[in-house]
Amino acid sequence: MTQSLGRPAARQEGAVSGEPRPSWGQSLRSLVSVHSVAGQVFLLQLTLTVLLVVAAGTALVLQARDSAMKEAGQRSVATAEAFAHSPGTLAAMKSADPGAVLQPSSEATRKATGVDYVVTFSPKGIRWSHPDPHLIGKHVIGSFAPALAGRTVTSTFNTSVGPAVNTTVPVIDTDGSVVGLVGVGITVENVNAGVSDRLPLLVGSAVGALLVVTAGSVLVSKRVRRQTHGLDPAELSRMYEHHDAVLHAVREGVLITSGDGRLLLANDEAKRLLGLPPGAEGQAVAELGLPPHMAELLVTERVVTDEVHRAGDRLLAVNVRSTALYGGPAGNAVTLRDSTELRALAGKAQAARERLQLLYDAGVRIGTTLDVVRTAEELAQVAVPRFADVATVELLDGVTGGGEPSEDTAEMRRTAVTGIAREDVFYPVGELIRFAPSTLMARSMSTGHAVFANDLGAAGDWRMQHPERARRILEYGIRSQISVPLSARGVVLGLANFWRMESTASFESEDLSTAEELAARAAVAIDNARRFTREHAMAVTLQRSLLPGALPEQSALEVAHQYLPAEAGVGGDWFDLIPLPGARVALVVGDVVGHGVRAAATMGQLRTAVHNFSSLDLTPDELLSHLDDQVTRIGADVAREGEGDGDGAGIVGATCLYAIYDAVTGHVTMASSGHPGPAVVLPDGTVTLLDVPVSPPLGLGESMPMETLELLLPEGSQLVLYTDGLIEDRHRDFDTGIEMLRAALSHGADRTPQETCAEVLGAVMPERPDDDVALIVARTRLLDPGRVAEWDVPCHPAAVAPVRSACLRQLETWGLDGIAFTTELVLSELITNAIRYGTQPVKVRLLYDRNLICEISDGSSTAPHLRRAATTDEGGRGLFLVAHYAERWGTRYSPRGKVIWAELSPHAGEPEPAPDLGDDFLDQWVEPEI
Repeated sequence: MTQSLGRPAARQEGAVSGEPRPSWGQSLRSLVSVHSVAGQVFLLQLTLTVLLVVAAGTALVLQARDSAMKEAGQRSVATAEAFAHSPGTLAAMKSADPGAVLQPSSEATRKATGVDYVVTFSPKGIRWSHPDPHLIGKHVIGSFAPALAGRTVTSTFNTSVGPAVNTTVPVIDTDGSVVGLVGVGITVENVNAGVSDRLPLLVGSAVGALLVVTAGSVLVSKRVRRQTHGLDPAELSRMYEHHDAVLHAVREGVLITSGDGRLLLANDEAKRLLGLPPGAEGQAVAELGLPPHMAELLVTERVVTDEVHRAGDRLLAVNVRSTALYGGPAGNAVTLRDSTELRALAGKAQAARERLQLLYDAGVRIGTTLDVVRTAEELAQVAVPRFADVATVELLDGVTGGGEPSEDTAEMRRTAVTGIAREDVFYPVGELIRFAPSTLMARSMSTGHAVFANDLGAAGDWRMQHPERARRILEYGIRSQISVPLSARGVVLGLANFWRMESTASFESEDLSTAEELAARAAVAIDNARRFTREHAMAVTLQRSLLPGALPEQSALEVAHQYLPAEAGVGGDWFDLIPLPGARVALVVGDVVGHGVRAAATMGQLRTAVHNFSSLDLTPDELLSHLDDQVTRIGADVAREGEGDGDGAGIVGATCLYAIYDAVTGHVTMASSGHPGPAVVLPDGTVTLLDVPVSPPLGLGESMPMETLELLLPEGSQLVLYTDGLIEDRHRDFDTGIEMLRAALSHGADRTPQETCAEVLGAVMPERPDDDVALIVARTRLLDPGRVAEWDVPCHPAAVAPVRSACLRQLETWGLDGIAFTTELVLSELITNAIRYGTQPVKVRLLYDRNLICEISDGSSTAPHLRRAATTDEGGRGLFLVAHYAERWGTRYSPRGKVIWAELSPHAGEPEPAPDLGDDFLDQWVEPEI
């Protein structure tokens, strides 16, 4: 029977030559292998032992913890009842300062009894005593309603010191009323401390059982391993069943030669191709009567790949590989293929088909994204391993960022490396490399064509670039190289390098065309990505210049905002915060349909329009109605422009949400045109998604009336406005995004707006957003009631003086004496105008925010207008004085009339420093000589 080619034969030969018995380390490695019988038995025993140990340990821990918890509850009950009924506790709780008496006694009791805390608190839940003095005077955690009813309550819940077993005992007065409560607790951490004392016995038992099981399994494994040579039964059976069939059926000659030049194995095809005599196995190759070159080839120490040699009237393609490299004994594995002229042509045709397929795949796989770095990586990934073993791509500085390539073509930045396992062989990605003139890279860039070296070991000029790195490249096994420039539309963008190992055929001249074709396809894709990067950066710069850089200062809201552009192109999302008179603030968020520069420009127009309409102090529904007309006019302009260009016109549409928050009353009024409603997080953590009445998007409303939503927000509420890019993309629907937003906001009552903004983006933001995202988180504030003053004014001129005096007294209270005269003048004019030209009711309101705001309201809708009075006019100068002395003034309308307001700076009365005119100031006017 012929000698076997597989692993058993190799092991059998080793055993005959004195292979050492397996060591304990080898047995252990065999033990953990699930493919051996011993390994399977060991894993089963180990699993059962671990399960038994875990079950026993769990039962012990649970039993110990249960008894410890019961003991802790009994201790807390005894301590709480003893302290509650101790002499002096009732009197202390009824005293003028309970905390001064109860804190020392509570701490003494806690230290004496070993509990973790003794807390006393009032029936309203305000602590009188606590181990942490900072918590005295603050509200207790949890509900104590059953204790207020006179019952002793023991429970486990999270306290100010962590999870604890807590007992609450009421202190009852003689009349049956609850004067106070005593809470005693032992933390769960201390309860669990006693359980750990029983663990050493369990761990010792488990370790002993595991050692016994391991020792027994190792003995079994050693014996089975000696008998099966480390193979499992299925592998042995499969190998021996198919071993001879494969060797005899394969249509390729297979030979195994030993290190001393003997033929160990030859299948039927090899005997036929070489004409070997019967009984050739075991003989020296030189004695088989083969041609000298063929006999030398079978025992050579070099690697042979598809070398064609003549054997009689046949041309044989020979491959030789050393068996020692793959774990076998010293020798060679040789394969032979009959290669006639037709088969040679067929091989060349196959190679041509493979190259065509490679170029086709390159056209499909290179340039899938408009990212310069990703496109370079795709070129390297396509080339390896079908064309090269290693591929690198270097780009000129400026290309990655979308700019023009640098003029210095000798210096490039490595952008992609594929196929190398060691990091110290090639320059790493990101490093700036200046190639020496003697390198293939420099020659390729200077000539503009691909160059190659089929034997880098014989060529020495390229080593001048970096001798030490060149040595590592050769030691790694790199054999040949092709360098080809990346050029598109007459612009050189960089360089691609392809490398092959010693185990692969060297590059030949016919490979240059393939390399140049790959580089040409990749260069076009890289140039497209570069142009897109440049245009995208310009569009993003334009869009960001149209968005607010820093929000204006105001006191009504604490605001955080975030804007994130889409990965591909820019959109028309925008946001804004506009301070309004009367301690009010407008929040705006909107989205223009479409992407690109057109959408960004339209967004800028709409943002400007919103600012202009806001200066008129319109209500949200009125402002959106005017904005709808503005979008309609923009759409008409776009349509006329499209007709003039002959390329058609698209519909210009947008959505917008406009909300006004009043810091005096806490009311917020909002209206929406096709935009998602905001979310509100109340101070108690409740999250509500507001159902704002939605009108059609801007530009499509056809002047339909809009509705508003008004609600009262407690101070500290968070108002969250966003665009649909945050919650909706191609991979999830709107409802899913809304639920994700609700979940992200559900635990954010105590977070700052900036923290809420970051949490929402991290939890809800799509991984690769298709649309822009604008997000505003605003925490509401209320103006201090002490900074608001209001008076009713009777409809009589004599009422002006009393109201004016009251206002001056209020200014004195606020410390605004410096602007008393100016304020008196402004109020006199505005109140007189309201009495003379307005209707009842007339009211005066002063607001002291950042500025002093004077508001005079009446029931008339007729607004005053500033005009220049003639010299002979008796009146008409009042509003001129108001406009002169006020920082700002204006009129806003309400459902019951109008409000005329004026803002005065608190520092308006302070004298300005005199300018330094210099000593030669008067010398500037010199009388001319006569």
